[in-house]
Amino acid sequence: MEQSRAREDVRPYASAGTPRDVRVPEQVRGEQVRGEHTHGEPPAPRAVQRHSVRGQILDALRTALVGGELAPGEVYSAPALGARFGVSATPVREAMQQLAVEGAVEVVPNRGFRVSERGPRELAELAEVRALIEVPVMLRLARAVPAARWCALRPLADATVAAAAVGDRAAYAESDRAFHGAVLALAGNQQLVAVADDLHRRSQWPLVDSRAGRRAELLADASEHIALLDALIAQDLTVVQSLVREHFNGADV
Repeated sequence: MEQSRAREDVRPYASAGTPRDVRVPEQVRGEQVRGEHTHGEPPAPRAVQRHSVRGQILDALRTALVGGELAPGEVYSAPALGARFGVSATPVREAMQQLAVEGAVEVVPNRGFRVSERGPRELAELAEVRALIEVPVMLRLARAVPAARWCALRPLADATVAAAAVGDRAAYAESDRAFHGAVLALAGNQQLVAVADDLHRRSQWPLVDSRAGRRAELLADASEHIALLDALIAQDLTVVQSLVREHFNGADV
């Protein structure tokens, strides 16, 4: 009865099946709720199996958030989402709890989780904090890192352009974080990378009035990655400083 009421109160995740843009690994879709396994194959340790499923569901939910499949202000129940993914409600609920910690969703007692409604001010605040952390580090690296190491990051910058060119916001978000993470990793400070990645991820959750696809904006942002990398390779510190500050000032990255 409670599950039935939740389904009536909550907007369905999709009309049928798993949403096209949510990439759920095959092994997760086929996960048995009661932990059944094929005879002749030893079952994976239960804790490891649960952690693996939860992690993959978390990735899929993050993709759905960034891609707009989970709309700001809407409430989604764990049983309904679990049915779409082909798993029990437990890993979905655990993944949603993590998203609540990250500020992407809010817990709605007896109903599920509401996708947070964010405005431009929050986005601007996140961009400001990211700039305070990343800009000084990038400028320091620009003076110390040899050109060859910057050249090695070219495929990551190219990946942001490829995702932007087709308007794939979820793929762009992933490649964007990968590029920024690789740049910061050159500083050799893993805590810095972790903190910056968390802030970056939070800045990617969609705004209330977000327009899905915003291909032109993605392309403009991706082109800044290419220009920044070119300036770093050329060790043009003046251009690097200008590009880095501009990148964060207009950041929706």
